[in-house]
Amino acid sequence: MSEIIRMLPAVALRATTILPGMIVHFDLSREKSIKAVEEAMRQDQRIFLVTQRDENVEVPALEDVYEVGTIAVIKQLVKLPKGFVRLMVEGLMRGKLLSFEPREDMLEAELLECETPDLDSFTETSKEALMRNLKEEFAAYCQQSQKISRDLMVQILELDDLEKLTDRIAVNIPVTWKQRQQILNGILLSERYEELCVVLASEIEVMKIHADIQARVKEKIDKNQREYVLKEKIRLIHEELGDTNVESDIDLFKSQVEELEASEEIKDKLRNEIKRLEAVINNPSESGVIRGYIETCLSMPWDHMSEDNQDLKSARKILEEDHYGLEKVKERILEYLAVRILTKKGDAPILCLVGPPGTGKTSIAKSVARALDKAYVRISLGGVRDEAEIRGHRKTYVAAMPGRIVQGLRQAKVKNPLMLLDELDKMSSDYRGETASAMLEVLDSEQNCRFVDHYIEMPIDLSEVLFIATANDAQNIPGPLRDRVEMIEISSYTENEKSHIAREHLVPKQMKINGLLRSQLKISAKAIDEIISGYTWEAGVRSLERQIGRICRKAALRIQEEHADRVSVTARNLQDFLGRKKYLPKPVNTKPEIGVVRGLAWTSVGGETLQIEVNIMPGKGEFRLTGQLGDVMKESAQAGISYIRSIADRYEIPQEFFGENDIHIHIPEGAVPKDGPSAGITMATAMLSAITRIPVRSDIAMTGEITLRGRVLPIGGLKEKMLAAKKAGVATVIVPKQNEPDAAEMEQEIKEGLEIVFAERMEEVLQHALVSEKDAD
Repeated sequence: MSEIIRMLPAVALRATTILPGMIVHFDLSREKSIKAVEEAMRQDQRIFLVTQRDENVEVPALEDVYEVGTIAVIKQLVKLPKGFVRLMVEGLMRGKLLSFEPREDMLEAELLECETPDLDSFTETSKEALMRNLKEEFAAYCQQSQKISRDLMVQILELDDLEKLTDRIAVNIPVTWKQRQQILNGILLSERYEELCVVLASEIEVMKIHADIQARVKEKIDKNQREYVLKEKIRLIHEELGDTNVESDIDLFKSQVEELEASEEIKDKLRNEIKRLEAVINNPSESGVIRGYIETCLSMPWDHMSEDNQDLKSARKILEEDHYGLEKVKERILEYLAVRILTKKGDAPILCLVGPPGTGKTSIAKSVARALDKAYVRISLGGVRDEAEIRGHRKTYVAAMPGRIVQGLRQAKVKNPLMLLDELDKMSSDYRGETASAMLEVLDSEQNCRFVDHYIEMPIDLSEVLFIATANDAQNIPGPLRDRVEMIEISSYTENEKSHIAREHLVPKQMKINGLLRSQLKISAKAIDEIISGYTWEAGVRSLERQIGRICRKAALRIQEEHADRVSVTARNLQDFLGRKKYLPKPVNTKPEIGVVRGLAWTSVGGETLQIEVNIMPGKGEFRLTGQLGDVMKESAQAGISYIRSIADRYEIPQEFFGENDIHIHIPEGAVPKDGPSAGITMATAMLSAITRIPVRSDIAMTGEITLRGRVLPIGGLKEKMLAAKKAGVATVIVPKQNEPDAAEMEQEIKEGLEIVFAERMEEVLQHALVSEKDAD
């Protein structure tokens, strides 16, 4: 055996071993591997391919690869997108790795060429014996596996050279890369031959065990078929004896199809499925799938409908009983009912109730179902991210089932229920599909008359379903989906509304839940007002209900322990039941301050007031923003300072002021992220006050966005912001002029005691907000 030491570019392969004589394709993605290939192409196209011991190692060292690899020649190189390279190589000979050259851009191997050893060490007799043994093993392997074609097997068995026979078999048998590496490690022919025989013998044994298992499985299947035949004979005997109670599932399915309230198209499809079930009844796996499909289809309310309540007075009475306020929702439901009475059908609207948590969106749907005498089904969409949750799975999949819409219809047992799609804004998506896109067909009144579920595979009429969706934030609903629903906003409750809801609904409900009679507990109106103002801070009434429930539980404990006949809760003894107040109102400043302005913000749980503070200090013209501000608020601050610089002459601010001083804007409560297009005029007012040293009125709050030219742009969530201002004791509120129609629609209760200033330009804001010399005096 001759020994030649040479240097070659090297590629470390993952889970792949290439033998001499093999021609294979594989892809490369690592930069070092691609550099090695490029270097090989510049030389004689020869490259050293060595396999990694651990395929997860990204940068292999000498100890991370096997000692023996293959010297190969690159036959073809194709560059693929995203930096990938596809190679076709032919293995030439074995190579023993000695070391890697220390290069950062690629692997370069120092290796020892291992050419084919001399066969003189084998006698002719030993060669013949080894060849016969190897051919017998290979023939037995081919007979068991049937993965090698007969022509190839004949070609290999006709070889009369021991070395060629060994290498040819090693290249063509489908084994794992680790087994192939063991064969590659055999530099001497005797080592190679021995390892190959071990691999063949092991594979033959595995295949024999597999064949034995298959035979036992077939035997069990034959046994099941025999049992089925015997059961059929027993059924026929029962029929001959006149035992009519025994009826096969297939006959039952046929009778149910004839009684089904559905179109002939659906009945024909089910009849065909029953015929398929009869044909494959001997196959338990396939018959189980078909049986489940037929049972699901038979349980669907194809054309079965319930009659809606057509008494408008009764419907109005139920809606008024269950909910205080919410006039828009009630009016829209009554409109739907009136149209349906006149047209005898009418398109079912797709309503979406949008509002903060706890405002009663889900309970409204229950009340509507009760008012219309409809079946009620709730489908929670929060966190749903698989399209199949909506459209269903193909019935050929393991554990396939219909989507949530179809399951809701099966649960309702009528085709015209009220279906609540809860948390429409909290659907998500991943690699399994776009859930929101699947909902488009459900919520499009032009398409949902023939909605197709992947499992059912037949058109389902959803046009009779009254869909009501709920969402906390309409902005989180995808645009195309938002376009298909009729938005009805449910804004925050006023304190007066909360008081009515508590007295008329929450207190009776919690007393019933906690087993209290009306005579056993009394909560005064002032106590309820104290709970609302001092123990809850929300847009809805969910926390309010929890606090009332807490009072009821403590009252029940007193009645049981102290044998009290009646428990009275007043504003004076409220702390005995709920402890000290949790929330104190943020009072307005007692006197005008420089660089401090109160802003108004909208949050998902109602309105909030924000103190914006600005400080000016000597520096180099830096502009700092702190308090966890989002991108929108940062841009508003930039726009505000640009506007102030444009009117600097009007307030006698020298231009060098901005280069010699730093401006720092801070919004307290820095742990809470804040963002939104409503604080522009607030930050601009605070900055101008700090620069000019003119104080800002302490009893004023404002909201609105600013442009570079000083225009005041409209904002959203005005009702919630006005409630927050009133709660904080603000006297004057500055809002954009374009929000005047929103203010006109608000209840007088909210506006009472507030002076509302509608500003169109920043000059008007400053005129009302900054304290003039006359006011200061």
